[in-house]
Amino acid sequence: MMATLAHKIRLDPTAKQEAAFVRACGVARFAFNWGLQRWGEVYRGGGKPSGYSLKREWNTVKGVQFPWVYESPKNANEGAFRDLQVAWSNFFAGRAERPRFRKRGLHDAFYVSNDKFRFEGERVRLPIIGWVRMREVLRFEGKVLSARVVREADQWHLAVQVELAEAPPPSQGLGVVGVDLGLTHLATLSTGEKIANPKALASNLKRLQRLSRQLSRKQKGSKNRAKAKARLARLHLRIRNLRSDALQKLTTRLVRENQTVVAERLHVKGMVRNRSLSRAISDAGWGTFRQMLTYKGAMYGTEVVLADRFYPSSKTCSGCGSVKDKLDLGERVYVCMDCGLVIDRDENAAINLSNYPGLQGKTPVERRGAGRQRTGDETALGEAGTIPRPLVGTR
Repeated sequence: MMATLAHKIRLDPTAKQEAAFVRACGVARFAFNWGLQRWGEVYRGGGKPSGYSLKREWNTVKGVQFPWVYESPKNANEGAFRDLQVAWSNFFAGRAERPRFRKRGLHDAFYVSNDKFRFEGERVRLPIIGWVRMREVLRFEGKVLSARVVREADQWHLAVQVELAEAPPPSQGLGVVGVDLGLTHLATLSTGEKIANPKALASNLKRLQRLSRQLSRKQKGSKNRAKAKARLARLHLRIRNLRSDALQKLTTRLVRENQTVVAERLHVKGMVRNRSLSRAISDAGWGTFRQMLTYKGAMYGTEVVLADRFYPSSKTCSGCGSVKDKLDLGERVYVCMDCGLVIDRDENAAINLSNYPGLQGKTPVERRGAGRQRTGDETALGEAGTIPRPLVGTR
């Protein structure tokens, strides 16, 4: 199966090119808002609007009513109607809220079709705008499908969709690994390895609060307020990038090095209602982890199993299988009263996930998820496993 990947490349535009980017984003925003307004008018008049019909109507009036749109790439205004159709389709399918009018400075972007731009080393040629420098070359080889110029904080990026010429090599892993997500550690594997949690928001929270206070004290419309807003936006972008980097590396390691990955199907929306843990849970990005793991598993041919939400992975003893009636959140060490097993709570849950009932047919070593021999208060959990240690820093 051919895979489609996106590569987001940082751009280094000149001041003139950045002004052209801003104009193109304004054209895309204006066309989207015009189409959204016409959509409502046509619907209230008894018609059946669509992005395609509104685009044809737009093409008949833009030259007379809005001639300034020709100062920007053609796809900037035409791509807005495709975005409008997708927005309404997601709304009717229950995947998103009702489309709303776009505002200046929020989610600024414009679309460019694959026949309107080309690469040459570390630069890209965009229609009307010309050659723009990039921070790196395009990583993937294959058919370029489309691109979108996006502004994040005060940075400009080119997000390129590429259909790979060759599918990624399948996973070379032979074992089953259980993954228990947490807050102190981002994840605990059934191999006994604990993945550090970057805590992107927590580590930058004081600075974030300080910059937010500085922004609130600036006079609206002033240049100092614009500067303070840019500083705050850059910090938000840094926090998001730190979180995404950790999740990308972890999920790629898991699907590349294992035949089967078993994780919990957590009800994240319900868990963030806990006032004491909502910020930490959101900072960990558990929902994003599951999304990344699912699509990367399909890409590398790795089976991804999501355990049932009510599967007692933490309450079950990984040694004898007995289940506790109650296990407080503060109990970080699991002590089995039946067999005497003493083990870290998260590692016990990860081992139980690797032994999830839906994995019948695996060999004992694979189902054990590469359990390691323990000393001291821990009981031996079985043979040494076959899952190799992940490579640090891979994507």
